Amino acid sequence: MINTIKQSMKTDESWAPLVLRIAAGIIFFAHGSQKLFGAFGGYGLEGTGQWMASVGLEPGYLMALLAGLAEFLGGIAIFFGLLTRPAALMLSVTMVVAILSVHLGNGLFMANNGYEFGLALLVISLSLVISGGGRWSLDHKLSQGVR
Repeated sequence: MINTIKQSMKTDESWAPLVLRIAAGIIFFAHGSQKLFGAFGGYGLEGTGQWMASVGLEPGYLMALLAGLAEFLGGIAIFFGLLTRPAALMLSVTMVVAILSVHLGNGLFMANNGYEFGLALLVISLSLVISGGGRWSLDHKLSQGVR
Protein backbone atom coordinates (compact mmCIF):
# COMPACT_ATOMS: atom_id res chain seq x y z
CA MET A 1 0.00 0.00 0.00
CA ILE A 2 2.77 2.44 0.93
CA ASN A 3 4.63 1.60 -2.29
CA THR A 4 1.49 2.30 -4.31
CA ILE A 5 1.15 5.72 -2.69
CA LYS A 6 4.85 6.44 -3.28
CA GLN A 7 4.53 5.41 -6.94
CA SER A 8 1.46 7.61 -7.45
CA MET A 9 3.35 10.62 -6.06
CA LYS A 10 6.42 10.25 -8.26
CA THR A 11 6.69 13.03 -10.79
CA ASP A 12 9.27 14.65 -12.95
CA GLU A 13 10.98 18.05 -12.86
CA SER A 14 8.68 19.59 -15.49
CA TRP A 15 6.96 22.92 -14.92
CA ALA A 16 4.23 22.23 -17.49
CA PRO A 17 1.81 20.45 -15.12
CA LEU A 18 1.73 23.56 -12.89
CA VAL A 19 -0.22 25.52 -15.50
CA LEU A 20 -2.70 22.69 -16.00
CA ARG A 21 -3.06 22.06 -12.26
CA ILE A 22 -3.79 25.66 -11.34
CA ALA A 23 -6.41 26.24 -14.03
CA ALA A 24 -8.12 22.86 -13.71
CA GLY A 25 -7.95 22.94 -9.92
CA ILE A 26 -9.81 26.25 -9.80
CA ILE A 27 -12.43 25.09 -12.32
CA PHE A 28 -13.09 21.74 -10.66
CA PHE A 29 -13.16 23.31 -7.16
CA ALA A 30 -15.72 25.87 -8.32
CA HIS A 31 -17.92 23.27 -10.03
CA GLY A 32 -17.77 20.99 -7.00
CA SER A 33 -18.69 23.94 -4.76
CA GLN A 34 -21.73 24.60 -6.93
CA LYS A 35 -22.90 21.02 -6.59
CA LEU A 36 -22.17 20.56 -2.89
CA PHE A 37 -22.86 23.98 -1.39
CA GLY A 38 -24.78 26.02 -3.95
CA ALA A 39 -21.81 28.39 -4.23
CA PHE A 40 -21.08 30.46 -7.34
CA GLY A 41 -24.70 30.31 -8.48
CA GLY A 42 -25.00 26.54 -8.11
CA TYR A 43 -28.02 24.59 -6.90
CA GLY A 44 -26.49 22.62 -4.05
CA LEU A 45 -26.98 18.91 -3.49
CA GLU A 46 -30.78 18.95 -3.58
CA GLY A 47 -31.11 20.92 -6.81
CA THR A 48 -28.20 19.19 -8.52
CA GLY A 49 -29.51 15.81 -7.38
CA GLN A 50 -32.94 16.55 -8.85
CA TRP A 51 -31.37 17.60 -12.13
CA MET A 52 -29.14 14.50 -12.24
CA ALA A 53 -32.16 12.28 -11.65
CA SER A 54 -33.99 14.08 -14.48
CA VAL A 55 -31.21 13.17 -16.93
CA GLY A 56 -31.15 9.53 -15.79
CA LEU A 57 -28.30 9.58 -13.26
CA GLU A 58 -29.98 7.78 -10.38
CA PRO A 59 -30.11 8.10 -7.46
CA GLY A 60 -29.74 11.80 -8.19
CA TYR A 61 -28.72 12.96 -4.72
CA LEU A 62 -25.98 10.32 -4.44
CA MET A 63 -24.71 11.07 -7.95
CA ALA A 64 -24.61 14.80 -7.11
CA LEU A 65 -22.73 14.04 -3.91
CA LEU A 66 -20.19 11.81 -5.69
CA ALA A 67 -19.65 14.23 -8.58
CA GLY A 68 -19.47 17.20 -6.19
CA LEU A 69 -16.95 15.50 -3.92
CA ALA A 70 -14.83 14.36 -6.88
CA GLU A 71 -14.75 17.87 -8.30
CA PHE A 72 -14.35 19.74 -5.00
CA LEU A 73 -11.73 17.48 -3.39
CA GLY A 74 -10.09 16.57 -6.69
CA GLY A 75 -9.86 20.25 -7.60
CA ILE A 76 -8.14 21.05 -4.32
CA ALA A 77 -5.79 18.08 -4.69
CA ILE A 78 -4.65 18.90 -8.21
CA PHE A 79 -4.38 22.62 -7.45
CA PHE A 80 -1.79 21.83 -4.79
CA GLY A 81 -0.39 18.81 -6.60
CA LEU A 82 -1.17 16.39 -3.79
CA LEU A 83 -1.91 12.83 -4.99
CA THR A 84 -2.21 14.38 -8.42
CA ARG A 85 -2.48 11.14 -10.39
CA PRO A 86 -5.30 9.54 -8.35
CA ALA A 87 -7.18 12.86 -8.16
CA ALA A 88 -6.82 13.43 -11.90
CA LEU A 89 -7.94 9.86 -12.62
CA MET A 90 -11.05 10.38 -10.48
CA LEU A 91 -11.76 13.64 -12.33
CA SER A 92 -11.22 11.92 -15.69
CA VAL A 93 -13.88 9.36 -14.84
CA THR A 94 -16.21 12.15 -13.70
CA MET A 95 -15.73 13.93 -17.04
CA VAL A 96 -16.34 10.76 -19.05
CA VAL A 97 -19.64 10.26 -17.21
CA ALA A 98 -20.62 13.90 -17.79
CA ILE A 99 -19.75 13.73 -21.50
CA LEU A 100 -21.51 10.44 -22.15
CA SER A 101 -24.60 11.01 -20.03
CA VAL A 102 -25.28 14.71 -20.60
CA HIS A 103 -23.31 16.39 -23.36
CA LEU A 104 -22.51 13.93 -26.17
CA GLY A 105 -25.94 14.07 -27.79
CA ASN A 106 -25.70 17.85 -28.09
CA GLY A 107 -22.67 17.89 -30.36
CA LEU A 108 -19.30 19.47 -29.75
CA PHE A 109 -19.98 23.10 -28.98
CA MET A 110 -20.73 24.58 -25.55
CA ALA A 111 -23.30 26.92 -27.06
CA ASN A 112 -25.50 23.84 -27.55
CA ASN A 113 -24.55 22.28 -24.18
CA GLY A 114 -22.10 20.07 -26.06
CA TYR A 115 -19.07 18.19 -24.80
CA GLU A 116 -16.39 20.74 -25.74
CA PHE A 117 -15.66 21.94 -22.18
CA GLY A 118 -15.94 18.47 -20.66
CA LEU A 119 -13.54 17.15 -23.29
CA ALA A 120 -11.03 19.91 -22.49
CA LEU A 121 -11.20 19.07 -18.78
CA LEU A 122 -10.92 15.35 -19.56
CA VAL A 123 -7.77 15.91 -21.62
CA ILE A 124 -6.23 18.11 -18.91
CA SER A 125 -7.02 15.46 -16.29
CA LEU A 126 -5.57 12.66 -18.41
CA SER A 127 -2.44 14.70 -19.01
CA LEU A 128 -2.01 15.02 -15.24
CA VAL A 129 -2.56 11.28 -14.80
CA ILE A 130 0.34 10.73 -17.18
CA SER A 131 2.71 13.48 -15.99
CA GLY A 132 1.95 13.75 -12.30
CA GLY A 133 2.08 17.08 -10.50
CA GLY A 134 5.45 18.25 -11.80
CA ARG A 135 8.21 20.23 -10.15
CA TRP A 136 6.01 22.67 -8.21
CA SER A 137 3.72 20.15 -6.54
CA LEU A 138 3.35 18.72 -3.07
CA ASP A 139 3.82 15.30 -4.65
CA HIS A 140 7.27 16.32 -5.84
CA LYS A 141 8.18 17.85 -2.50
CA LEU A 142 6.96 14.84 -0.52
CA SER A 143 8.52 12.28 -2.84
CA GLN A 144 11.91 13.95 -2.41
CA GLY A 145 11.80 13.16 1.30
CA VAL A 146 10.24 9.68 0.97
CA ARG A 147 12.75 7.90 -1.28
